[in-house]
Amino acid sequence: MTADRPSPMVELGAWLDEVRAALPAAGNRALAPEEQTAILDLARVAARTSERISAPLTAFLAGVALAELSSEERATKLRALVVGLEPET
Repeated sequence: MTADRPSPMVELGAWLDEVRAALPAAGNRALAPEEQTAILDLARVAARTSERISAPLTAFLAGVALAELSSEERATKLRALVVGLEPET
């Protein structure tokens, strides 16, 4: 680990800021709390419905597919995706 890198335990907001800074195409797009919740729900459903490794890949695919939408639209589409993929109990 280099001196300019944060320690392994970084607060979520600081971590997301660092990731955004490392991805210039992300610009100033921040994740709204509703988006964070929906993405985590999507990852949960993916990990519990398929192999655990499907969680980050599913989140990536959703991010690519929904990137051009507004924050509100992304959160709405993510919630709908979670509902559609979550197995019935």
